Amino acid sequence: MSQETTLTRQRHALDFSELDTGSVSVIVPAKNEEQNLPVLLDRLFPVLRDLGRPFEVVVVNDGSTDGTLRALRALAAVHPELRVIDLARNYGQTAAMMAGFDHACGDIIVPIDADMQNDPADIPRLLAKLDEGYDVVSGWRQNRQDAAIRRNFVSRVANRLISRLSGVHLHDYGCSLKAYRREVIGSVRLYGEMHRFVPIYASWYGARITEIPVNHKPRLHGKSNYGLERIMKVILDLIVVRFLDRGIGKPIYIFGGFGLLWMVVSGFSFLYMLYLKAFEHLSMIQTPMPLLSVVAFMMAVMSICTGLIAEIVVRTYFESQGKSIYHVRRLINFVGPTATLHR
Repeated sequence: MSQETTLTRQRHALDFSELDTGSVSVIVPAKNEEQNLPVLLDRLFPVLRDLGRPFEVVVVNDGSTDGTLRALRALAAVHPELRVIDLARNYGQTAAMMAGFDHACGDIIVPIDADMQNDPADIPRLLAKLDEGYDVVSGWRQNRQDAAIRRNFVSRVANRLISRLSGVHLHDYGCSLKAYRREVIGSVRLYGEMHRFVPIYASWYGARITEIPVNHKPRLHGKSNYGLERIMKVILDLIVVRFLDRGIGKPIYIFGGFGLLWMVVSGFSFLYMLYLKAFEHLSMIQTPMPLLSVVAFMMAVMSICTGLIAEIVVRTYFESQGKSIYHVRRLINFVGPTATLHR
């Protein structure tokens, strides 16, 4: 490589001492993508250089067992814009993406899959949409190049369910190609398989969210690391997200609500038992009503106690870390940590 080419690439790479707003960090989680990564980076770097913005590419090697790390070392020696995070073992896509978020330095975060099914040429369109005032721009794979039933149909059902329960309506939560402003995901912590729910987390901070159609291509090399077992994971993670969204600040309402429901069941069972005894002359031990009444009452007490314990845990969670139950987008006419009142 010529010295001129090297200097040109270094000017495009992020200079964190003089970062302008709009700098871009592309996050690439990779597991066993030895053949795909060189092709992806060959297409990705020209697109990023044409943006006219500082950029970096952060590839997270998620416990690959092939020659992915060896290929990344060779590529990093050639491309100063490439940063490599080598995880100790395979932690999954969510953890790999979280590692990329934690180590990225750009103002805009753009995750992209390493399997070449996402098109790097779509990145400028995502950024252009951000420039219109949005905080999150999600890719929508309108023409997916995957199995019709096992992947596409299941994905459509899951996306409708997630949109309905979360209130954030997107056609394609599973598309990794998205663009985020750092300020709306800076406090997001991901666990389990929750990387697909990042737009929902961002919405909690008041993010303006939209989506645009993006290209989707067949996988060039290797095989997908996902199977039908992810359906169960998505459903369970969605329950967690729903609880965190609606109940993290008031768990007593959720557990207490179940407790009151069980209390009503217990009361009706007890009254029906007395009715059968008084008017039908039916012995209590001949019906399941006594057992149902006692069990429902115990469930009610346990649910309410769980809610009280959860209230203590939530207060400890927020207060021990100095967290707030709200998020302020901006302050106007405030100077310093405490504003002085005008007299």
